[in-house]
Amino acid sequence: MIKPWINILIAAIFETGWTYALKYMNFSQLKNAYQADSLMSKSVGTELVPFLAYIISGGGNIYFLSLALKDIPTSTAIAVWTAFSLVMIKICDIFIFKTSTSLMEFFFMTLIIVGIIGLKNYSAS
Repeated sequence: MIKPWINILIAAIFETGWTYALKYMNFSQLKNAYQADSLMSKSVGTELVPFLAYIISGGGNIYFLSLALKDIPTSTAIAVWTAFSLVMIKICDIFIFKTSTSLMEFFFMTLIIVGIIGLKNYSAS
């Protein structure tokens, strides 16, 4: 049964998007842009994109995680989902946002990946 694991991976991708949407979302700037301009203005659109990404990513995350939880034990699913999310966020930080990283960070991320593989191969489902 590979489909529940694919659902966890998809949920983790949505979780990564949700995390970055949350990072860039600013309600006060959205409110100020909306009050100053029309709904179709560029300033409102610029502030609205992270908010819409937050809603879409959050919904996709919940949906696909709930599908995976139907077939995988809850503790295993949450551990793998969190680990996938952490690894993807770190990968985005390194390659998209050009955040510096150390050899020790790579070592510990490798341990997380080994844990994911172990949980997938030895879980009860």
